[in-house]
Amino acid sequence: MSVAVDLPEVTADESAHGHLLTERIRDEIARSGGWMSFARFMEMALYEPGLGYYSAGATKFGDAGDFVTAPEISPLFAACVADALTPVLQQLGPDAQFMEIGGGSGAFAETCLSKLLANDALPARYAILEPSADLRERQRERLQERLPPLLFELVEWLDGPIQEPWNGVLFANEVIDALPTPRFAVRGGEVFEEHVALDGDGGFIRVDRPADALVEAAVRHLEQSLDAPFAEGYRSELLPQLPYWLQAVAGGLRSGAMLFLDYGYPRREYYLPQRDDGTLRAFYRQRMHADVLRWPGLQDLTASVDFTALAEAGVGAGFEFAGYCSQAAFLLGNGIDQRLQEAESRTDDVGALRLRQQFKQLTLPEHMGERFQAMAFARDVDLDAAFLLGDLGWRL
Repeated sequence: MSVAVDLPEVTADESAHGHLLTERIRDEIARSGGWMSFARFMEMALYEPGLGYYSAGATKFGDAGDFVTAPEISPLFAACVADALTPVLQQLGPDAQFMEIGGGSGAFAETCLSKLLANDALPARYAILEPSADLRERQRERLQERLPPLLFELVEWLDGPIQEPWNGVLFANEVIDALPTPRFAVRGGEVFEEHVALDGDGGFIRVDRPADALVEAAVRHLEQSLDAPFAEGYRSELLPQLPYWLQAVAGGLRSGAMLFLDYGYPRREYYLPQRDDGTLRAFYRQRMHADVLRWPGLQDLTASVDFTALAEAGVGAGFEFAGYCSQAAFLLGNGIDQRLQEAESRTDDVGALRLRQQFKQLTLPEHMGERFQAMAFARDVDLDAAFLLGDLGWRL
């Protein structure tokens, strides 16, 4: 894999932190016979307690972090999501709950709760499923400082999904792309899974080993779905665990909706012949590069979402497919232009210019508008109005 030449220097503190996780990964590789699956490497790099990228204390979000998510760009995003989900919460009544997976900086919850209050659609509880203790504390500080007590009292941080029966909405923005993903390769008609081993100097290298039954079956399912075998040497990612993950995070959800926004493709575009090294990449201080084995714990690792696989998982979990469209179509269909006008009326010329720039970032094709997409599932509720523009279901 090539490495970007303009990556910033790692600080001494970062280097010391990364060294601790690197040693832990090396130890596990040694105990496991000399290799670990790439999915396990990604899991440790991102989520190892106290050391992983999302588990440690470095700034991830916004201009000072490694990437900028839609809620960080503009409150217009969360306001539109709140408007889209308001009818569901109102259909379900006062006991409905809202669960956000991965709360980021807390920016989404801040705007969403305020908009739901204005819409007369407050949930009985706003639950944030956040694995990072550091991010929990940052979210708590932000929301306690910026929300009125009436709204802050609704927020609760969870250690795991809601297991008891519940009704409400589940929302996840840029979550699935960070799930630890197996990598596969096809050679001589056989399926291999990418693993991580050590070179003579203790550095990380990738090696291929025969795939286990789960990964091989998932690759054969892809080939069947694509009506063609993968070409010799083709390498990419897949998430055979996605159906289990989705059912796990939904927990006891009975009636309600699940809404996911992320970057990715429908299956036939994800596995194009020319995309023969997959979509996996790393982000370090706003720069994207391909050396995903470098700096474990210090950089984000991410792979695009196969939205066909997500559709299969949602329907397989017993929900109805409710809609699929680009982020631009979703936001425009849920009133972002009206939210923009309202926000402009409350600010000066400089603020209005900033809002229009945020609007462009969220909706224009060359920014996030087409690359990011929305998909939803529903059970016993009507979510059709949220997907009236730009249906992409035919591409699945």
